[in-house]
Amino acid sequence: MRAPSGYLLAARYRLFEPVGRGGMGTVWRAHDELLDREVAVKEVRLPLVLDEDLRAELCVRTEREGRATAMVAHPSVITVFDVVTEDERPWIVMELLRARSLEQLLQDRGPLPPREAAEIGRQVLGALRAVHAKGILHRDVKPSNVLVTNERAVLTDFGLAALEGDVSITQAGIVLGSAGYIAPERVLGAKATPSADLWSLGATLYTAVEGRGLHGRRTAAAALAALTSGEPIPMEKAGPLTPVLRGLLMIDPAARLDAVRASMMLARVAAGGVAEEPLSRPTGRAVRNPAMISVPSFNRRPQHRGLHRAGSTPVSAPAPVAPPPSPMPQPRMHRRPTEGVHRKPVERAPEPHPFMRFVTPLIRLVLPRLLWPRELRKRG
Repeated sequence: MRAPSGYLLAARYRLFEPVGRGGMGTVWRAHDELLDREVAVKEVRLPLVLDEDLRAELCVRTEREGRATAMVAHPSVITVFDVVTEDERPWIVMELLRARSLEQLLQDRGPLPPREAAEIGRQVLGALRAVHAKGILHRDVKPSNVLVTNERAVLTDFGLAALEGDVSITQAGIVLGSAGYIAPERVLGAKATPSADLWSLGATLYTAVEGRGLHGRRTAAAALAALTSGEPIPMEKAGPLTPVLRGLLMIDPAARLDAVRASMMLARVAAGGVAEEPLSRPTGRAVRNPAMISVPSFNRRPQHRGLHRAGSTPVSAPAPVAPPPSPMPQPRMHRRPTEGVHRKPVERAPEPHPFMRFVTPLIRLVLPRLLWPRELRKRG
């Protein structure tokens, strides 16, 4: 039973009006009376075929994964404020965004250009990588769960995702999600993996760029039958986004495009390039000839090992090749006019004064050597 307008949840959150409805719940615009702020409250409605024990188990699991999602800090992940269990069902309190869903955007504008779709996919893939790193799987990626604002794209509705992945749900034969956006392995009953979220992202981007669902099927079984029939996926408007979509929509999870490579390819398309960058040699650099590169030998026994032993025959080394004789320089017969000009000329000692030539013998005879003038001591 759906809660009425004006309902007070957990004596704190006042429900005003629904802002979105789905097969598994309703999103309300509400007011947090404790912190005086507007919030969004997700009212999760569990399938009626579940017994009370399974419903109680799913409520506990929803609370646990909702709190784990609240620890993920990423601009493309909806912020979860609180998880409440009331009236035997979980309620998820989230931030309220003034945005349109990707589904509403496609209804208003039609198919998106490949660059715009690639940018939305790049941000949503960043959100998936952030929650996968925490061990959380979304399991319900589709256009109605992607909110688009002027600044960012945000992945929402983690409360519904928390209901999938339990063994008891698989045994009950229940597959939660939307037809056309459920990975083929999940339709066949396999356990949900991060690769399944990537397939759902590929189906979401296909709808965004082509303007229609994958194969136009209304049920998951019909979509799976179309995928396994071998028919090529028609892509008329994908353009540079085609390699990314083909890689994400591979039926075999092992052959599917991984998150790291898909993020790089989406970033290239969003920047105006192509998904697959060609490998080219850098220009302006000389490339060495492989034949000129000598490869060292890694044999454990070198050729000279054991030559010192008696009776061993030495291995003659190849004779060195003598360089060609160079022409002998011819002797020069005369000196060049400019040769030696750069050298410093030798300074000649100045001639002694005539008076000094007369006094010198007298000084040597009368005075001791220590009292002689410096010039006289130098001459000895």
